[in-house]
Parts: sequence; structure tokens; C-alpha cells
Amino acid sequence: MARLFLFLLLAISLYGARVETFRWSNGETYLSFLERNKLPTKPLFYKLDEDEKQLTEEIISGVHCKETREKDGSILQVFIPLNEELQIHIYKNKNEYFFETIPIISETKTEAFILKIEKSPYLDILRETGSKKLATIFVEGFQDSLNFKRDLKKGDTLAMVYEQKYRLGQPFSMPTLKVSMIEVNGKKHYVYLGEDDRYYNQDGSSLQGYFLGTPVKNARISSEFTKKRFHPILKKYRAHLGVDYAAGRGTPIFSAGDGRIVFIGESAGYGNVTKIQHSDGYLTLYAHQNSFKKGLRNGSNVKKEEIIGYVGSTGLSTGAHLHFGLYKDGEAIDPLRVVQVATKKISGKERDMFLKLKANYDKDIDLHVTNETKFVRASMPENVCYFFDTQESKHEQSAPTS
Repeated sequence: MARLFLFLLLAISLYGARVETFRWSNGETYLSFLERNKLPTKPLFYKLDEDEKQLTEEIISGVHCKETREKDGSILQVFIPLNEELQIHIYKNKNEYFFETIPIISETKTEAFILKIEKSPYLDILRETGSKKLATIFVEGFQDSLNFKRDLKKGDTLAMVYEQKYRLGQPFSMPTLKVSMIEVNGKKHYVYLGEDDRYYNQDGSSLQGYFLGTPVKNARISSEFTKKRFHPILKKYRAHLGVDYAAGRGTPIFSAGDGRIVFIGESAGYGNVTKIQHSDGYLTLYAHQNSFKKGLRNGSNVKKEEIIGYVGSTGLSTGAHLHFGLYKDGEAIDPLRVVQVATKKISGKERDMFLKLKANYDKDIDLHVTNETKFVRASMPENVCYFFDTQESKHEQSAPTS
């Protein structure tokens, strides 16, 4: 209860504070943010444990953050999202600053829309919803099965049912496409989200067309991907936004796909790290390398399974391994769901389950098409601040601040 009381005190103190929203600047590091805002680096970085320090390197440029400041401009608290489930919380109490990782309180809504093609699916969805994310995931769903320029004509119908998370009244993170439909020359084409988080057409064939290779051959996976978990001993929330491959020092590291190096160098937590931009919005990260392959630099083009470096234990690492991260349009995703997954067609019990899921999706989208559902963005109060008791998984809402 002591922690809950602390946060209630913080809530009361906010009546004299102002709440601001800002986007994390491109090129901004966690340490540079602390220094720029005259926040103490010792308790907020150097005294953190290794896992917490490493998480500070996962802050994505452009993410929407919240902060509250006192009348003199000094920071009272900051919320910095790491993914759609976990965020960094910096807060001040009795002239001291503290760091923790806490869950993001969000609400998930199922939303849908239908429209007639005027120009193109991307432009029409963008015009209707204002969401580049929705437009992108719709087009990506059909890119392997339809040629929009050749097949579509003005007046064709498209519909989409998806889930959207909301944080503080605003859409947050990538929408999750549940089912989409586009009608071309009187024939309906569908994309469905399966229970394995892969997309399938109406025949049950996988539509996932982009596959990455394994970055270290014959290595043991020592730590898997997780966006949020509560450590029962440490009483802290943790995340591991990548996969760790345990291997001997000097083991070759291979590029998981064709791409261009957008960063190669040293960082505080990841040590020697390489970031490679691939097509379709994918970016891969290779951390704790012992050394880089000679001749590689920012801007270098690499091929799939080309050696880019060698396993090591640089940065915040307790033993030789590769930390492999995968990002899709800036969001951390589980590499094991994408790496070396063969295209498949569902059969047997999996097909029976898919057909039941498909039937439910068809009813859902047909209902929206029949009713000609127009796009309506859900709304929540924008000036609500959330405070958390992470040990008891409770939260309190403060009164709106001025």
C-alpha cells in the first residue's frame, strides 16, 4: 500500500503541474534525454540493473511520450513507451528521482469500416481514416495475391475489421488486422488472421511472403522474446525485445536478409551493434558483437546469409551471445515467428479450427458490409493521467489537470 500512497500523493501534486505530450526525437538517446532535461543520470541510468539499462536502448524515435512539469519547468514524471504493453516511468518524490518499468494501461476496441474505391486502397483508406498504419497493413495483406493497379477499378468495395489499442484517448501501436475483404469484378478476396498470428487467404494458404534467415547457425536459444512479464522475486516488470543465441566467442553472425546497414558502431547497452534495414518495413538488430566484418560501414548493402560480424560479449552482457532484434515499422516483434517459417497450407485439425475462425470472421465482416459501416474513431478523455501500483497491479486515475 505504500507504493499506492506514493502515487496518490503524486496525483495530488499534479494539480499544480502541467501535462505535455512530446515525440521522442530521432537520434535522441536515453542518456541525452536525461542530460538535456537536467535529470540525474546516476539513479536514472548508472544505478540501474543490466536488463533495465538495455531496455533504455529500445526507445523508438517518434513514439508519443507524456510528461508533467512543475511551474518552474522541472520534470515531475515521464512516461516513455517501449512497446504497446510496457513503458519506462521516471518520477520525482521528495526531491529524488526514481526509475521503473510499468504496464501501459490501454483499452482495445474492435473497429471496422467499408468504402468504395476512388483512387487506390492506400489513398482511399488514408482519406477515410487518416491512418497510414491502417492503409499500410491493408495493402500488405493483399500485395502477394492482387495487382491493385491492374485488377481494381473505381467503385470496387473494400472492408476491414481490426483491433486498435487506445492510450490516453489516442490510437496507440499498430492496429491488428483481423479480417479484410476487397471485391474485384464481383469476386470477394479475403485475408484472415490465424491463431498463429499469420495471415491466410480463404483457401487456408499462408500469405506471409517475407522470410528471414537464422543469424547464427546451430546456436542454442538462451532467452526468448517477451514484451512484458512480472519478475516474482525482483517485483519488477521486465521485457526482452529480441532473441538471444548462445554461441562461442568469434562465431560468425549472418545477415538475416538482404538489406542496407543503417547503423554500425558502439552503444552503451548493446556494445558493438549493427542495424540492417530490409524491405517491407523490417529492421534487424545484432548486438554484443565481438567485432564487425571488415569493410562494412553505414550505408553498406548486405545479402541474406552474408557474414556481418562475430559473436562476443560487449556492452551489458554476462557471456558470449548474440542478441537478435526484429522490428516491423518501428515495432518490436518476435523474430521466431518470422525467421525460417516456411509457407504452408493448413490441413487436418488446424484446418478445421481455421474454418471455424473463418466462418466467424465472414459473419463479422458481412455484417459491416451489409450495414455499410462508416469509419468512426473511438474517443476517450485526453487529459486523464494514470498512476500505477505495479506490485498489486492496480491503477488510479487522477482528476483532469489544467
